[in-house]
Amino acid sequence: MATRRERANAIRVLAMDAVEQAKSGHPGMPMGMADVAEVLWNDFLCHNPANPHWFDRDRFILSNGHGCMLLYAALHLSGYDLPMTEIRRFRQLHSMTPGHPEYGHTPGVEVTTGPLGQGFANAVGMALAETLLAAQFNRPGHDLIDHLTYVFCGDGDLMEGVSHEAGSLAGTLGLGKLIVVYDDNGISIDGEVKGWFRDDTRKRFEGYGWHTVGPVDGYDAEAVKAALEQARAETSRPSLIFAKTVIGYGAPNKQGSAAAHGSPLGPEEVAATRKALGWAFPPFEIPEAIYADWDARERGAALEADWNERFLAYEREYPELAAELKRRIKGRLPEDWAQTASDYIARVAREGKPQATRKASGMALGVFAPALPEIVGGSADLTPSNDTYWPRATVIHPGRLQGDYLHWGVREFGMTAALNGLAAHGGFIPYGGTFLVFSDYARNAVRLAALAGYPTILVYTHDSIGLGEDGPTHQPIEHLASLRAMPGLVVWRPADDVETAIAWRDAIERRDGPTTLVLTRQSVPHFERTDSQLAGIRRGGYVLHEPEHDPVAVVMASGSEVGLAVTAARALGDQGVPTRVVSMPSQELFLAQDPDWRERVLPPALRARVAVEAAVPLSWYRFVGLDGVVVGLERFGESAPGSEIFEDLGFTPTRVVAAVHETIARVKAR
Repeated sequence: MATRRERANAIRVLAMDAVEQAKSGHPGMPMGMADVAEVLWNDFLCHNPANPHWFDRDRFILSNGHGCMLLYAALHLSGYDLPMTEIRRFRQLHSMTPGHPEYGHTPGVEVTTGPLGQGFANAVGMALAETLLAAQFNRPGHDLIDHLTYVFCGDGDLMEGVSHEAGSLAGTLGLGKLIVVYDDNGISIDGEVKGWFRDDTRKRFEGYGWHTVGPVDGYDAEAVKAALEQARAETSRPSLIFAKTVIGYGAPNKQGSAAAHGSPLGPEEVAATRKALGWAFPPFEIPEAIYADWDARERGAALEADWNERFLAYEREYPELAAELKRRIKGRLPEDWAQTASDYIARVAREGKPQATRKASGMALGVFAPALPEIVGGSADLTPSNDTYWPRATVIHPGRLQGDYLHWGVREFGMTAALNGLAAHGGFIPYGGTFLVFSDYARNAVRLAALAGYPTILVYTHDSIGLGEDGPTHQPIEHLASLRAMPGLVVWRPADDVETAIAWRDAIERRDGPTTLVLTRQSVPHFERTDSQLAGIRRGGYVLHEPEHDPVAVVMASGSEVGLAVTAARALGDQGVPTRVVSMPSQELFLAQDPDWRERVLPPALRARVAVEAAVPLSWYRFVGLDGVVVGLERFGESAPGSEIFEDLGFTPTRVVAAVHETIARVKAR
């Protein structure tokens, strides 16, 4: 049997060798935290390498994801399907070991991390998911949902503002199944952090309501074990363990300095480190005795088998709950969901009325959420403005961690990153609301959701200059183009109550990435539609208004500007210029359609094209072509009633009509 230090050294040498071979990477953190990882993974972590998706496993999140070789080494050593060939291919094209951990790419990686602080916030969402599921499904004698969320984080994570947002919320809620180990080594890329980071981190987290442990010597395995046991025993508060470590531990000439942080140690230092550690084996060779000690497959299989037996006992006593839990774990929607959604959409199509799309969103949520026990959502302190609360929702409170609605506070970034954790954990369809202009605060978490494919739903209201009197600080101008530029993100900007209901259905049914619902503060018209037009909405773009004669021009729009486009088209018809109107609530979905559909909606021969949207025009040029015109904004808004701002900035039927005549003239001139 190998010693604890030998088992930890296996992480160290794999990290430094992989970074050395790749000629890039971050050896310092894995080498510094190897002993802490060895204790956690071999003494505490409840997981099954043969089934990384076993639902009641503990979740381990490496928030300081640049140290990913620690995670890859632990996964490899403990028996996950991550062979040494992939360790050797660290940071190489199409390898399973990218430069930062990626969710869905490497077995055992729970979330995508690297942008610092977000893994920490993801973990808050994961711990919240475990707590809410336990409240919903556990019964006396049947603690079927009972796992912990462990996090490694560093100085950089705790400097990032998102850790303040998420840490404050976690302490307020008392998420006792969350344990964070702080790699307190005092070094970041620029050197010793005492020159720019002197927070009293203990007081800060105690002020949030956390339980703090340590500092402990990160190289005293028994002290680390005792600290973890102390944290596990505290069930009413999240725990932060201070692990005093040395970055690059074992590298005799570079440990304790920024030189060990983010670049290879170099051949001479690697050789010196091997000697200092007493590691006599060549690169990428691990002794069988160490593999045997690390191997978690037998224990993991036993843990999962025991859980399966307990699930069968639960199923015998609570068959309906067991069936519901199975459904939630598999991510399947209720059997009656499709009927519920289609019935509501048909009713809105028949009986809809002019209203703000944020109001229409709240009405749709009021019907859809009661049909979906897995819905959990909230707002970043804008509940009545975002219309994200529904009549039968149960608010989650400190001391009563059960329900389906959460007041996130003014924490847009923390909320979005925690929603990502809820989605990655499984068992929930999470959503969160704020104003569209504040999506900038959360943007990097939205980006990670798109990159990782987390099926979160982001409700963004007050979507344009139409919000009015709050003025340009609150009027989003560039945000739609910015969000549409993000691969993997589906942006919906519905024109009325019908498109809003369909947008919600599409977002709920989407399982491979995030969806944003961009909604108006001001009222918009309700449009009558044929069955074929209703079906076209889910295609992202469709013909809403067709003139009596063959069109010579087309006006495209989204959201509140669709009504403006229809009014202009009718005026053009009166002038003898038959004009088609295309409502395009989702550019991403329209572009994903087959060419036949796209050309039916926007025939190539119909080159006289105008797009109308109260935002920067960038995303519309691909649709209007060289001869087209975009009626958009290249400036910020004003503080005034919304209708006056639209008039003042030229969003009028007269201007749209003039734009159509302009594009027709361009086409004729060619």
